[in-house]
Amino acid sequence: MSEAEQANSPKPPPYLEVLCKSTGKKTRFAAGTKAGFAVSLINRKLGIGAPVALHIESIREGEEPIIFGPDAVLVNYGNGWNLQTVSEMDFPGIGNGKHVRGFPTQIPNGKKVDLTNSRKMVPKPGISFLYIAKVSLAFVLMFMLAGVFMLALDNLPKLILLFNSSM
Repeated sequence: MSEAEQANSPKPPPYLEVLCKSTGKKTRFAAGTKAGFAVSLINRKLGIGAPVALHIESIREGEEPIIFGPDAVLVNYGNGWNLQTVSEMDFPGIGNGKHVRGFPTQIPNGKKVDLTNSRKMVPKPGISFLYIAKVSLAFVLMFMLAGVFMLALDNLPKLILLFNSSM
């Protein structure tokens, strides 16, 4: 290529766009961003009930997708290649993603997020029947133990007199 052609050819943008298939939104990342960070950031922006992104892949019509691991740096492979997320919805024949593992990622605030089981992140109801039964059983056992100690303390003087009289 001559210098004139190099000057006229468009330079690739200094960022990468990743399409979130769950929401249809594109997120821009700086060149050199790791795939694990991108997945954790995209998952934090998801709404309630949206399927969680498992990893990022680069796709092109008629080509085998290129899958980025958690420590891989995101790369734009040129014309026709697009970066997109892969979620649990993309694996309908594998038991809704049960066999597909996510990966722990480091997010900017220093906390480590473990995406190995995305169902852990869904909050469960705080109070269930089993919880109430366990708490009730604990109270019953506490009162029974208190009753045993109270009987022992009430009968302690009689027990001391019995030992003293037998000696």
